Amino acid sequence: MCGIAGFFSASPLPEHAPFSLEKMLHEIRHRGPDGQGHFLDLANGIALGHTRLSINDLEGGCQPLHAVDNRYVLTTNGEFYDFKRHRSTLMAEGDRFRSKSDSEIAIGLYRKHGLDFTTHLRGEFAFALYDREKDELILLRDRFGVRPLFYHLSGDGKTLYYGSEVKALAAHPDVPVELDPRAALHQLMQTIAPGMSAFKNIISLDPGCFLRVRKRGGRLDITQHRYWDYDFPQEEEHHRDHDEQEHVERVRAELIDAIVLRLEADVPVGSYLSGGIDSCCILGLATGAMQSPVKAYTISFDDDQYDEAPIAREMAESMKADQEVIHLRAADLYGENYIRTVWHAERTFYNTLGVAKNLMSKRVWDSGYRCVVTGEGADELFAGYPAFKRDMFLHGISHEPPEIRASYQAALEKSNSLFKGAILAETKRTHPAWESLCGFTPSWIQPWMDTLDLAIPLLDDDVAASLCDYDPIGEIASRIRPEMVAGRHPLDIAQYTWSKCQLEGQILNWGGDRVDMANSMESRPAFLDHHLAAAAVQVPPHLRIKGNIEKHVLREAVKGVLPEVLYKREKFAFMAPPAHTDPLKQAKVNELADGFLTREAVARTGICSPDKVATFLQEWRTDTNPVSLVRKDTLLNHLLCLHILHHQFIGGGKP
Repeated sequence: MCGIAGFFSASPLPEHAPFSLEKMLHEIRHRGPDGQGHFLDLANGIALGHTRLSINDLEGGCQPLHAVDNRYVLTTNGEFYDFKRHRSTLMAEGDRFRSKSDSEIAIGLYRKHGLDFTTHLRGEFAFALYDREKDELILLRDRFGVRPLFYHLSGDGKTLYYGSEVKALAAHPDVPVELDPRAALHQLMQTIAPGMSAFKNIISLDPGCFLRVRKRGGRLDITQHRYWDYDFPQEEEHHRDHDEQEHVERVRAELIDAIVLRLEADVPVGSYLSGGIDSCCILGLATGAMQSPVKAYTISFDDDQYDEAPIAREMAESMKADQEVIHLRAADLYGENYIRTVWHAERTFYNTLGVAKNLMSKRVWDSGYRCVVTGEGADELFAGYPAFKRDMFLHGISHEPPEIRASYQAALEKSNSLFKGAILAETKRTHPAWESLCGFTPSWIQPWMDTLDLAIPLLDDDVAASLCDYDPIGEIASRIRPEMVAGRHPLDIAQYTWSKCQLEGQILNWGGDRVDMANSMESRPAFLDHHLAAAAVQVPPHLRIKGNIEKHVLREAVKGVLPEVLYKREKFAFMAPPAHTDPLKQAKVNELADGFLTREAVARTGICSPDKVATFLQEWRTDTNPVSLVRKDTLLNHLLCLHILHHQFIGGGKP
C-alpha cells in the first residue's frame, strides 16, 4: 500500500518540476511513511512519484520500479495477489525481476500481454506505468475502485496531473482548486455521480478502467478503456441452474481463496470485526487458514441500539481471537477527529462512522499492525441491503417461477418489521431517467431524493439560479451504462447501480481506503475479489434473497464458522449513533457548527445561503421528531463537511 502522484506533459517540463512533485508527495506522505521515490525525465515531460508503505519485500521493493531493460517505469498503490505464481511463470519464460515486490509483476505481465495484461491482475490497486520507448503513460484503477485515483487535464490539453488523493493534485501550483457547485449539491444529497469529485475539473478515474495517454500534435491524446465491469447475466439465464448446493460450494471456495491470498504479506495481517456476517466470516475463515488466533479490531459505541460489540465479542471468543475493542463516545466522534476525517475523505459524509473507522485504523497502527482483512463488498455481491430486499419484493417476484413467488408471499405475510432501522424513503419516489434506465427507480436512491428536497432550498440564490436546469438524480442515471442493466433481473439492476455509486463513492472512500490510509494502514476487502464476484453474479436472485433472508447463499457457505445468533440475524445498517440520539453529541455538533456554519463561513464558501443555513440550524435544534431528525442529521453532516472542505482546500486551513 502506498501513494502515487505525478504528471505527464506533451512539452518538456520546467526546472521547478522536481519541487512540484515533492510537494505533491508531501501531501500524501500518510499513505507511505516508509520511503519516497521518483522518476523524472524533464525533456520527455514525465514525472512519477511514490510514497511507500512496506507490506511485501520490506528490504527491497522501493519504487519507482524499473524493468530490467529500463523500458518500463512503474509506481503502484495497492496489492497484486497470486504474484508468486505469475513470477514463476514469467521467469520460466525468460523474464527477470529486480525485486521481490508483488508490484513488479505488472511490468512482466504488460511486457508479455500488452494491454490485455489487465485480465491477469488480481487485487486492489491503482498504478502509473510509463513506456519509455513509446513515450506513453497508462493510469489504471482496480475493478471495484478500492484504491483511489484522481486526475486533472490542463486547460490547454498539454499536461495531465494525477494522484492517489486530490490533495496531491492541489499541491501542484498549476492545478486550480475550486469546489464544484454541482458536486456540492450531490454531496448535500449524499450521492456523487460516478467519476465526480468534490472539485471542479478533478476527475475520479472509473473503477475497472485505465487511461492511455499519448502525445499527438503538441497535445495529449487521452483515451479511457474499460477492462472489467460488474456483469450480471441476462435474466433468463438465471433460471437455467437452481442447484443451491453447487452455488454454496462455489461461493465458499472462492471466498476462502480470496481470504487466503489476502493473508499473504511480509508483515502480520489482522482483521476488522463488527457484529455482521461479513466480517465475522472473514475472521472465522482466516482463523482456519492461519491455524492460529487472529488479531481482531472492533468498534464499540455508547448506544446499545448501534453497538455491535457484544455480537463481535461472541464471535471473537468462539475463534479465540486476540480482540481489541475501541470504545468511542461523543468526544471521540466530533471535534478535531471529525475535521481530520473530512481532510482525508475529501468529500462529505452523512454519519460519523467514517470518523470511528479513522480512529480504529489508528489503533491498528499503534498496536503494531499495518494490514487488515475487511468485509466490505459482501452486501454488494450477495444483496445484503434492505433497499435490495425492497426492490426484490416490489419488482423481482413477478420475474420468478410460481413456487418461488409463493415463498416470497409467505415471507411478506410473516414479516412486520422488514425495513426497521433501515434508511429508506417513507413514501415511494420515482424519477423518469431511472424509470427509463431500469424500469423502476431503485429504492437505494429514493431517500436521497428526499434529502435533495431539503438541500436545494439551502442554496445561495445565485448558485440555485445557475443550477436551475441541472438535475442531479438524472445526472447519476446518465453515468450508468445502459447495456449493463438492460435485460437484467431487478435485483441485479439494484445491486449494479448501487455499486457504481455508493460503493465506490462512499463505502470505499470515507468508510474504507481514505480513513484507513489516513493512518498508514492497508485494508484488504476480501469480498471485492473479481473471482468471487464472478461466482456471485451467477447466483440466482431467489438464492441471494430467499424469502425474507438476505445473503442466503453466503450464510449457507459460512454457517459453520458463525454463531447461531449471527447466522439467523437480519441485516442491520452498521453506523455510528446519529447526533440527535444524545445531548452530548448534539452539543459537539453545535460546537462544529459554531465554527464552520457561521454566516461569515457560509458566505465565504459561496454555495449556500447564510440566512437559510441559519434557519435550518434553528429548525434542527428545536425538532423533536425522530423521523425528520434522521434526515436532518444527515444533511447537517453534509453541510459541516462541505464547509470544512472549503476551509481546508481553498481557505488554507488544512490540518
